[in-house]
Amino acid sequence: MGAKPQPLRLAIVLLLLGFALASLSSCSYIPLKNKQLVSARVNLPQAITLCNEPIPLESPTVWEKLDREFTIAVWDRPQVILWLKRAGRYFPYLEKRLAEEGLPDDLKYLAVAESALITSIRSSKGAVGMWQLMAPTAREHGLRKNHLIDERLDFELATDAALNYIKHLQDTFPSWTLALAAYNCGEYHLKREINKQKVDDFYSLNLPSETERFIFRITAIKIIMENPQRYGYHLEKEQIYQPLECDTVQLKSDKKLHLAYIAAAIGSEYRIVKELNPHILTHQLPAGPCTLKVPQGFQSRLIGVLQQLESKSSGEVAQACPNHYVVQAGDTLSHIAVRTGISVATLKRLNNIKGSLLRVGQRLQLTP
Repeated sequence: MGAKPQPLRLAIVLLLLGFALASLSSCSYIPLKNKQLVSARVNLPQAITLCNEPIPLESPTVWEKLDREFTIAVWDRPQVILWLKRAGRYFPYLEKRLAEEGLPDDLKYLAVAESALITSIRSSKGAVGMWQLMAPTAREHGLRKNHLIDERLDFELATDAALNYIKHLQDTFPSWTLALAAYNCGEYHLKREINKQKVDDFYSLNLPSETERFIFRITAIKIIMENPQRYGYHLEKEQIYQPLECDTVQLKSDKKLHLAYIAAAIGSEYRIVKELNPHILTHQLPAGPCTLKVPQGFQSRLIGVLQQLESKSSGEVAQACPNHYVVQAGDTLSHIAVRTGISVATLKRLNNIKGSLLRVGQRLQLTP
């Protein structure tokens, strides 16, 4: 049987394409629980403030810039849903600290704009943590950052430092929009632009696009998160992430204490203790003052363990918190990594292991 004429093939293709387009045009957005469809007609409020300062929406330029950030954000459904979920975990603490410091509640949306409320996030420029603090700024406001500890990764400590920095910017600039712009581009850069352009109104300044968008992005986030159901977002209470329940203990010791030993001694797990303390970069507590979080209800156990260790000599502590592991029958590098809290890569590097073969009785070094 010969091939079909070319025009007939083309007609069939066009017919199938028509059916496909008709099918797509009949599709609608997935309905929400209340059976209302998300409408493309989602509009900005007629009036909006940021940190109690009105946004001049009567300016077509300002309205358009805010509308851009709002449109991008409101239709990024997975991202907004995650904002709302994480807000349940972090907003109660942020709201409490902002009230204590006499700062506007809207500043919690700054944290969303900076990190999407991800405490472990890192930028390509070296900013770290929920508040995306650079190392010099973090140190200037009381945080430690070295190869053993990075307190920018501790949510509560980083919040204290960020709020101190924000209060400094508030005292330095005449408006909250300028203070927030300085948080993004740096106070010295903003001062230079103000002096060069002879104007100290954010909406009249010509600033880097990233900084201008930053202010409007914070505002767009506020609009959505203050009234999520208006824009088609409805989460049940059980879908919201809850605050982490833990006890915080202030430590000060000049002895090396292995986190895996501490976890075992208090009846917890290394993984849990490590996840509660992302600011501790190694498997050991750093010397000097340190904040350690443990599961709720374990504080008294931790204090008891630490008191016992403090009464021991350095040699006894070293024995209690061993620097070596003796390979047992059936051990693998993965099993040892879980048991000691030290990664497979680190175990290999410390013990010059090229492959994955271990010998029973082999003594593995756990610390440099």
